[in-house]
Amino acid sequence: MLAWFHLTAGNYRAVIPAAEAGVLAAPSHSVAVQLYGQQAKAYARMGKPEEVRQALDNGSALLDRLPFPDRPDNHFVVDPDKWDFYAMDTYRIVGEDQLAQRNAEEVIRRGVNPEGVPLSPMRIAEAELTLAVIAARRGDVEQAEELGMRALQSGRQSRPSLLMVSTELEDELTTYGTDAGRDFRELLAEVKRNP
Repeated sequence: MLAWFHLTAGNYRAVIPAAEAGVLAAPSHSVAVQLYGQQAKAYARMGKPEEVRQALDNGSALLDRLPFPDRPDNHFVVDPDKWDFYAMDTYRIVGEDQLAQRNAEEVIRRGVNPEGVPLSPMRIAEAELTLAVIAARRGDVEQAEELGMRALQSGRQSRPSLLMVSTELEDELTTYGTDAGRDFRELLAEVKRNP
């Protein structure tokens, strides 16, 4: 939890030793996979792509050795679906848009049951924000805004994570001028004001 708290608070350097301590305490458990994912997210935000790849490789290798979990809905258990979610975030940050898009689409696909009911609304919201960031980078401000607003208006949310990724979208939209993504930015400001 300490690694995640540091990550969402923007204390990226502090994530690394917190995650390392957790991995040392439980080197062959699912929580270690999650900690490698937190490290990858922190390294991505620190602009260290080689360390990102190493953390993702470590997490993926450990995940491959673990049996599929009995209860993948447990927040502290990482399954392949959750791993796609972690990878999506890091790929978006380091600018690997094609990989981020592939992972985001997979997160959304797996996060909805055959009847169209969201099973993982928080992951879906962040995947939509990832697709929004990619759309903004491609110059499709309208699609970026639409996806961003849908993510912010979704039901259940992990507020710290959602705000972190939403701010990335806000930064991308800002490159197109003060009017670009105005509705999204207003909604984001409202979300920030109302915890």
